[in-house]
Amino acid sequence: MANIHPTAIVDPQAELDESVVIGAYTLVGPHVKIAAGTTVGPHVVIEGHTTIGRDNRIFQFGSIGAANQDKKYQGEPTELVIGDRNTIREFVTLHVGTVQDKAVTRIGDDNWIMAYTHIAHDCVVGSHTTLANNATLAGHVELGDWVTVGGLTGIHQFVKVGAHAMLGFASAVSQDIPPYMLVDGNPLAVRGINAVGLRRRDFSNERIAAVKQMHKLLYREGRTLESAREAIAALAQATPEASADVALMGAFLAGATRGIAR
Repeated sequence: MANIHPTAIVDPQAELDESVVIGAYTLVGPHVKIAAGTTVGPHVVIEGHTTIGRDNRIFQFGSIGAANQDKKYQGEPTELVIGDRNTIREFVTLHVGTVQDKAVTRIGDDNWIMAYTHIAHDCVVGSHTTLANNATLAGHVELGDWVTVGGLTGIHQFVKVGAHAMLGFASAVSQDIPPYMLVDGNPLAVRGINAVGLRRRDFSNERIAAVKQMHKLLYREGRTLESAREAIAALAQATPEASADVALMGAFLAGATRGIAR
């Protein structure tokens, strides 16, 4: 049996690995699945069709898997899926998806989700992200791997944020943010590339130089977006060691739906 505090209420239909720890006064609903090694603190509510992976740490007062805040939601059995080794701090709210989109809100692995963060319906959060206190993701937002979202930053619905981007403190994000960029402000402005983050992830000097060149083509030469995309694509041959980075940028620009922040 899982280690369940006597004051916790766990529905007998819930599926908990025997190594799961459930804290005092926590509620776990009938459609919840929690894998090995996950620890849930006191006064947490986990409900809905929620699947939680291995070795997560969920702190006190979280609301996990609640009905979303979309007025069209009629109680359909949509899902919240959380991966492995995530840290979810106090008062975080994570909602299930809607049938109008993916019907699932999905969070990857190794994320650091700080207090009062809200992740709305149908969001897709990659892995290794950091969401600082009071970060707010509206519905249908997509965050790539290694994204950092500063405290008190709000992200508009349907916005996509590319991998390795950093969003500064108290920013208002209403357009797509290309990979590797450093942005902040209200109105939002692109300040440069996330050079510190890339170095911490052992990007070589050649790869960082290629990212700088992509930034220059997008933001410093007065090009149209289409012209910048063509020039960026050509970097793959000139800098083969950064071909994966160039491909990532190209795919993101091709799939941007709200226009990129420029």
